[in-house]
Amino acid sequence: MRIPRPPAPWLARLSPEPSGSTQETVLDGLRKVILSGYAAPGTSLPVDEVADRFDVSRIPVREALKTLIGEGLVEHRPRAGYTVAQLTPDELQQFYLVREVLEGAALRGSVELATAEDDALALQAHEALLQAVITGDPRAYHRQSRRFHLALLTPSRMQRLLHMFSSAWNITEPLQPMSYVPPADRALLHADHQQMLDAFVRRDGEALIAASQMHHRRLQGLIASLPRDTGLFSEEAVQSDLSEAATDISL
Repeated sequence: MRIPRPPAPWLARLSPEPSGSTQETVLDGLRKVILSGYAAPGTSLPVDEVADRFDVSRIPVREALKTLIGEGLVEHRPRAGYTVAQLTPDELQQFYLVREVLEGAALRGSVELATAEDDALALQAHEALLQAVITGDPRAYHRQSRRFHLALLTPSRMQRLLHMFSSAWNITEPLQPMSYVPPADRALLHADHQQMLDAFVRRDGEALIAASQMHHRRLQGLIASLPRDTGLFSEEAVQSDLSEAATDISL
């Protein structure tokens, strides 16, 4: 007799509470567990088990997964099914570079249009981020870091740019890269955030851009040093690294 496998832990985090249509509910639930890192890159997304969790047919699950493929969060391969999308290390760095360029463009507009209300929202986001640093909670750090950056960018009112920024952030988020960064380095990143906040509140555009550039240089260095053997990067990239290492040894 076939013994059923126990459900994957991330399935329990799918919320079946309606958030719109059936397909929207499934889509929102899957997107949340992927972006939070609970369904890490490379994780299998079995259609039947997701459908059972939401008590729906396979159709809305497949439609939701197709949408997530379009967002770059899910991959589908024949005979392998659906999995959370994986990046190569080079791709991860490229997306961080895209985020830097988009952020720099939006910050210039934000400084000119920000209000006292925007200052208050940025201060609240910064405080929440500080608590994540203090408690050493990587998932909260990711969540609150995004909140802080968006608090500085949203006053620009550049909606299309902000959408591109959020999309680029989404693609890097499932890997939760800051989970592999030592607490001391996360503290340095937060010191960058403080400088950005101070410049934002002063409406000092030049200082804000300079602080942002310093922050992203630090991020790029940390991203480049991430371990390659976590199982989260694309297997093709890991095999390429191993082949290069073997070649170096043979030489």
